[in-house]
Amino acid sequence: MKIEPYAALLTAAVMPCTAVYAADNTKIGYGQGTATDEKNRPVDAVQFNSRYGDLDAFALSEDEKRIIITFDQGYENGYTAKILDTLKEKDVQAIFFLTGPYAKTESALVQRMIDEGHILGNHGMTHASLPTLSDENAKEEIMSLHNYVMNNYGYQMQYFRCPCGEYSEKALETAQQCGYRTLFWSSAYVDWKTDQQPSPQEGLRKLTESAHGGEILLLHSVSSTNAEILGDLIDSFRAQGYTV
Repeated sequence: MKIEPYAALLTAAVMPCTAVYAADNTKIGYGQGTATDEKNRPVDAVQFNSRYGDLDAFALSEDEKRIIITFDQGYENGYTAKILDTLKEKDVQAIFFLTGPYAKTESALVQRMIDEGHILGNHGMTHASLPTLSDENAKEEIMSLHNYVMNNYGYQMQYFRCPCGEYSEKALETAQQCGYRTLFWSSAYVDWKTDQQPSPQEGLRKLTESAHGGEILLLHSVSSTNAEILGDLIDSFRAQGYTV
């Protein structure tokens, strides 16, 4: 399944990055919160779109019939191949946000993502918090990984996710000036602590109950629980009437 149905939200053309000076650089830690609206969407995610949409930064998709599954790829823990198997079986296209070390050390998995029609996103060359960097270094954090992936995989990334979930108006504007759209998320749970994994039943319950139209779901491929429940989760989303 292709991702064209929400291309209007997620399409960007990468252009030369220019420095940005006017926007506020106060560091903000993103979180989708627990309060929801009548559509089960996190209120904070809705407000984020309203405030930062003009900077091409989004926590929700405009397509209320679709759920977008994304994975942050900081390091490999042996589960990504299983995740890719499930996505292929279920005919789902996901977005994988790569860090520099992952792009450099996991070439077979990255190439498989490309070959099987998934989207590669930019999660920063060193996973550095952009608001803590100078203008030049923030640009380098984005574009050095962009250029590495282009040169080594022939793939042009278009979507950025702020490392550490930390952003500022200036960071979002810098990403925009580099030709990127920045994607946060509207659903996530603590899945990256490999020694504190929830049971499959608990993980599936949490993710199923939080489902909503336009959802951008953040998962981490280092999670054994996520790898186990992914197929059932996709089935659950579809049973609720969502396209995945």
